[in-house]
Amino acid sequence: QVQLVESGGGLVQAGGSLRLSCAASGRTFSSYAMGWFRQAPGKEREFLAAISYNSGNTYYADYVKGRFTISRDNAKNTVYLQMNSLKPEDTAAYYCAADFDDAYSLTRSKWAYDYWGQGTQVTVSS
Repeated sequence: QVQLVESGGGLVQAGGSLRLSCAASGRTFSSYAMGWFRQAPGKEREFLAAISYNSGNTYYADYVKGRFTISRDNAKNTVYLQMNSLKPEDTAAYYCAADFDDAYSLTRSKWAYDYWGQGTQVTVSS
């Protein structure tokens, strides 16, 4: 019903910036919250940020506060993740996810999200 496609990943030097995009198609007429997650090799998928449908609320993991910014443009069915001051520890596959159960409440639990993108790789060199 819903397809999510991430883009914008790549190689960047420590201290640099990168902007990820997530384009949604399918059941986009319904309201939904969006989240960003990442998964490093050998580790579990971890929460980064979430945003409500009307962009009125945002929620960030402590380790990205002040560096990452989540935003969305519903007219374009697109969610963004602006990443600044990148560190080598940020290296991971980055995923966007949609929560159709709660359009305005936000959660860090990966189990709450209904649809996932295929991921885009971000590599930060030292």
